[in-house]
Amino acid sequence: MMRVLPWLYLIAAFGFIYLPVGTLVLFSFQSGTLPVPPFNGPSMRWYAEVAADDDLIAALANSLLIAFGSSAVAVMLGFGAAYGLARHVLPGSVLMRGLLIAPLTVSYLIIGLGLLIVLTRAGFGLSLFTVAIGHVVINLPLAFAIIYASMGAQQHNAERAARDLGAGEAQVIWRITVPMVLPAIAAASFLSVTFSWDEFIIAFLLTRFDVTLPVEIWSLLRSGLSPQLNAVGSLVFLVSVTAVILLELFVFRKRRS
Repeated sequence: MMRVLPWLYLIAAFGFIYLPVGTLVLFSFQSGTLPVPPFNGPSMRWYAEVAADDDLIAALANSLLIAFGSSAVAVMLGFGAAYGLARHVLPGSVLMRGLLIAPLTVSYLIIGLGLLIVLTRAGFGLSLFTVAIGHVVINLPLAFAIIYASMGAQQHNAERAARDLGAGEAQVIWRITVPMVLPAIAAASFLSVTFSWDEFIIAFLLTRFDVTLPVEIWSLLRSGLSPQLNAVGSLVFLVSVTAVILLELFVFRKRRS
């Protein structure tokens, strides 16, 4: 009995987490117009409608553009901050680290409202560019925390050895530091893309006409549930899960080995 209980607990935990998602995916293959039992299918009808919907495809392209663009900027800025605070003794460095990580504890709603006020006061029109700025703000602390945690004594010793051999600072960073912390950089990039990909609140507050996929899904929800929404949600879930699996296979496993 004691051997069975852990398995029962594991099955219950996975069921609690994935049952709603499984239901969403199942009824995305519904051939009828209502995503409710009884299940009629399977059918690819709603996936075909998603592929033929120009607004959804445009929103998908916007989400991908913002996810990869803002993540690249956030990781570069996070690496620069992590390298500076890990390798140089600066006055108030503990306070700086705390301020860099603090946005992780703040609600996206508060960050989004603050950015809305600042950007409109600065004369920026609401657009995909302002959404990208918002996603850099929320992903920068995450990238900094991951990369900073990977910069240990081993990398520091290798950097000092390279300088002793005549390498310049740029050479040390690109040939020594970056390759040694590359798994952390990849992890920060994957997670930043994932968080930006399905973020809604900041994208909703900071955009107007060109919207991201979560905002487009929200606009579709105002007309009620449909199997088409289930199909879109299934695709979003597939992209997020694929990113996490790739992260596990190519980054975390490499770090453990």
